[in-house]
Amino acid sequence: MRLLLAFSIVFLFSACINQRVDLIVHHAQIFTVNNDFSSAEAMAIQDGKIVAIGNNDDILKEYKSDSMVNAHGANVYPGFIDAHAHFLGYGQSLFSVDLMFVSSWEQALEKVKTFAVNHPGKGWIKGRGWDQNRFPGKSFPSNAELNILFPDRPVILERVDGHASIANDFALQLAGIKAGQNIQGGQFTMQNGKLTGLLIDNAVGVVERQVPTATQADYKAWLMAAEQNCFATGLTTITDCGLSIDDVDKIDALQKSNDLKMRLYVMLSDQPSSYLSKYFTDGGYVTDKMRVKGIKVYGDGALGSRGACLLQPYADKVGWSGFLLSNPAHFDSIAAKLINTDFQMCTHAIGDSANRMILKVYAKYLKGKNDKRWRIEHAQILNADDFHYFGDNAIVPSVQPTHATSDMYWAGERLGAERLKGGYAFQQLLAQNGWLPLGTDFPVEEINPFKTFLAAVARQDAKGFPSGGFQMENALTREQTIRGMTIWAAKANRMENQVGSLEIGKKADFILLDKDLMKVPTDSILHIKVLKTYLNGERVY
Repeated sequence: MRLLLAFSIVFLFSACINQRVDLIVHHAQIFTVNNDFSSAEAMAIQDGKIVAIGNNDDILKEYKSDSMVNAHGANVYPGFIDAHAHFLGYGQSLFSVDLMFVSSWEQALEKVKTFAVNHPGKGWIKGRGWDQNRFPGKSFPSNAELNILFPDRPVILERVDGHASIANDFALQLAGIKAGQNIQGGQFTMQNGKLTGLLIDNAVGVVERQVPTATQADYKAWLMAAEQNCFATGLTTITDCGLSIDDVDKIDALQKSNDLKMRLYVMLSDQPSSYLSKYFTDGGYVTDKMRVKGIKVYGDGALGSRGACLLQPYADKVGWSGFLLSNPAHFDSIAAKLINTDFQMCTHAIGDSANRMILKVYAKYLKGKNDKRWRIEHAQILNADDFHYFGDNAIVPSVQPTHATSDMYWAGERLGAERLKGGYAFQQLLAQNGWLPLGTDFPVEEINPFKTFLAAVARQDAKGFPSGGFQMENALTREQTIRGMTIWAAKANRMENQVGSLEIGKKADFILLDKDLMKVPTDSILHIKVLKTYLNGERVY
């Protein structure tokens, strides 16, 4: 009996110190991104979650696994989280004409012609990415050449920021657009009494609604391609800003069939159907892969297309101050609808006038410190008198560092030197609440998180311009930037208890990098390679 008891004790002790788990990662430099920003060497993972994290000796002594990853000193970080992007839109863009970085309208037209040859027929031609600020003279193009090239095939080409498009006459005719037609929060641009094909903000949707409805097969192709590219850059959670009910239905089905693995936080578009859907409930819609608990509201347009709403006229367009996309009463009505729900109000605001108006609406309903986590998406240009609204009312500024380095070439022309000081002001915004989520807004920008890191820390673009950095008083530290790309991005989505740091009980979303983001020289940041990406402890790249 005593022998049996002794054997049992030894067995139990052995089982305790040799607990079997699904995966062990060891001999790594693990950046936990916990409150202390502490490091570890190894971690054990079971059922997709971290069950232990510490030094090599302790983890390897206490846990056993058939799946062992010797990191050989590689740097392990929490999976990157993009706090503001368009995952579905990016997937769609991979199957249309890529106009990113074209240096002239003529070059854009050549790409459209090539696409048409490779995709013959009478179906719609869609493209995205052109930016007139890269063209000689920086003037908006017209659809004159498109009308000659495609007299009987509809074409719509979206500007890089998604707030303007060029459509040919055939597409305009399908949409029933007439010369002189007006629309609130948008423009059907005209010249010499004729439509130019340039559509600004809400005018774009009038044409886009004529594009045939996509199928489930289309969604699968788009999203699988997008997911593959995102995993390769270390992204494991993405905030998709502004989806329709049909979009969410199709994504949910792909996730439930396990075709789509990417973890998503979804903001529903501010449309009447969103508020009547099964997703708009007191607790929102939450699965292991998707969280629908935000409403994306659209305050104004973009600075590049002069649709951003400013307190004073543009420095490069006399008498023009941009416009709101809806009347102020609309934003107030949405705030009143959401204040007694668990949904976050997430409003796109670029110009200082739009930011001020939305901030005041938020303040009216939030009434001081709170944990509602209502967000301003972009918070791009702020008047010095308005920063305090963020801290006073715990409003979250969700910013995109690469916007600063993309816009810096021409933003001063739009705003003037003095007003530019309140633009892309990340340190001023960070000071308000002590945390700041970072994103890219892809496909407006590239999906590459390392460009986000470079733009935040060095305030430089991929060319290393400018040599001293752009408005360096608002550069973030490396630790702040990593937090912004992980735990603070998770916090902005109310997901900080599930993802964003490598701690016991959290999902095992992590990446292995060949270089240390905390130490790598600035000019080597864009050369960092993602070695492996894990989601729920499963290797996905």
